Amino acid sequence: MTNQITEQKRELLRCSGLPLAVYREIAAHLRQVEGVETKLITQQSQHFDYYQSQVDGILIQYPIPFDATCQGNLEAILAYYAQQHGTWQRQPVDESS
Repeated sequence: MTNQITEQKRELLRCSGLPLAVYREIAAHLRQVEGVETKLITQQSQHFDYYQSQVDGILIQYPIPFDATCQGNLEAILAYYAQQHGTWQRQPVDESS
């Protein structure tokens, strides 16, 4: 039996001022897309600001190549939340990070 290693795409998604509960909701929706894994990244700021989210962003990971239907579902989820809460900042993440 051989273990097939699949290349993964990783991105860090951020939306300014998004509350913890909404980040959790988005992560749950994204995990419903086959092949997508998520992880919430804790805020690292040393300065407390009541209006700053407790979450710095969502790390998403999915296989390459990624099914076109799944990619469409992922983008539709992100577009919905962007329309509700503001533009996403998307940053690729290297495997070494």
